[in-house]
Amino acid sequence: MDFKCLGCMVLFPIHILYYILKASVCLLQPSKRRTLTKEVVLITGGGRGIGRHLAQEFAKQGAKKVILWGRTEKCLKETCEEISRSGTECHYFLCDVANREEVYKQAKVVREKVGDVTILVNNAAVVHGKSLMDCDDDALLKSQHINTMGQFWTTKAFLPRMLELQHGHVVCINSILSQSPIPGAIDYCTSKASSLAFMESLTLGLLDCPGVGCTTVLPFHTNTEMFQGMRVRFPALFPPLKPETVAERTVDAVRTNTAYLYMPWTMHALVVLKSFMPQAALEEIHKFSGTYTCMNTFKGRT
Repeated sequence: MDFKCLGCMVLFPIHILYYILKASVCLLQPSKRRTLTKEVVLITGGGRGIGRHLAQEFAKQGAKKVILWGRTEKCLKETCEEISRSGTECHYFLCDVANREEVYKQAKVVREKVGDVTILVNNAAVVHGKSLMDCDDDALLKSQHINTMGQFWTTKAFLPRMLELQHGHVVCINSILSQSPIPGAIDYCTSKASSLAFMESLTLGLLDCPGVGCTTVLPFHTNTEMFQGMRVRFPALFPPLKPETVAERTVDAVRTNTAYLYMPWTMHALVVLKSFMPQAALEEIHKFSGTYTCMNTFKGRT
């Protein structure tokens, strides 16, 4: 072993410690929040649920334009009219993110009619709430195409222009279930795990791209109609998040260029515990907390 390799081995843990301390100091300092007055925000699944609250919050924080994508025109139109009444320019387009050709076609229409998208929020998602054996093949494919592949198509459609402008942000509304799966939602957990890997790779790939960043949001169970009927054993200890809270924290994370946002903060502990606890202990925790059966009463979006 030469002296250069030996020196690198000695310095490596010192570098790690330095960057941990640097990041810790940054956490204690107040973050600078960028203005959104020149931003054009596109939100997939923007007609209802978290997407609707995200549109409201971006408008509230001064976004120049808000664009809504989705599959249900009634919801999109209602949300668009609400945002417009608040004084923010808003547009909506029917688009199924699972359809690659449709995404590319509508992206072109958006650029021509509204302008360049500078903040892309990949929020569209579906969940069927069934076990592997009970879920039909088409439903499984639908989850993967919307929750995972849709991000590929939307990001490929809008990221090149962000890189050209050296200005942009890609946001993913993920889920803590991507790192701590539960029974009864195998399609959703799998697709969100793939989505998280996509965002982790994209975030690292954009480190050398000035002006373009990423934010991945990993919330606990959120009280929306998509997860209607889901029950946790101790709701007083683990209350479902309000969609407006998720939206507020997400927009703030974009403004502070935060790469990963766990909600609530206790989800950090869950991820750390899972990294070193024996499988038998994790199984007992799941049984005690009721996650084994939380999807038994699942109804979903009607």
